[in-house]
Amino acid sequence: MFVTDDRVTEDRQFLSILEASLKGGATVIQLREKKLSTRLFYQRALATKQLCTKYNIPLIINDRVDIALAIDADGVHIGQKDLPVGVSRELLGENKIIGWSVSNEKQAVDANRLSVDYIGLSPIFETATKKEDLDPALGIKGLLNLKQTSTKPIICIGGINEENAASVMQNGSDGIAVVSAISKAENPELATTKLKQIIWKTGMNKSE
Repeated sequence: MFVTDDRVTEDRQFLSILEASLKGGATVIQLREKKLSTRLFYQRALATKQLCTKYNIPLIINDRVDIALAIDADGVHIGQKDLPVGVSRELLGENKIIGWSVSNEKQAVDANRLSVDYIGLSPIFETATKKEDLDPALGIKGLLNLKQTSTKPIICIGGINEENAASVMQNGSDGIAVVSAISKAENPELATTKLKQIIWKTGMNKSE
């Protein structure tokens, strides 16, 4: 999952990085915008959806159920302080994707009884991308503990890059979500491809 970088404010650069990630093999896009007005968020969401549709890749909107509904996105990713999962599900319907941010064991247990399709384990490592309201890094030990607790697919986010992605996948994560590893890369398409190859290799090793 490529989570878009809201530090990239210029539209042409934003869409260039986004399309590079799609060409490189991103399998889900999450549009995250914390600072844009609702109108500008909506306009960026429309442009993002157009590219995702071109590459036949699902688009998830971070936090904003209203934007997801307005552009008919594939789903939302919501945090602990956003709309309750039950309300979000009622608004979106049964066929949309809902991801929920989880940072500790209690939240992982709560997620088991909720109508969420996956949990976003955050942060797995220290990260400079998101500083506000951020819990301590869970690390591989935290991932292993929550893997025993959770019945939901786990997507890890926070400080993941080419050096540590394999360890995350080998220790129970069902996928990874990255921001800077793609958005700050010199070649975002190549960076995406390399991350995807790491996931493939760890998946093949698990099946052997």
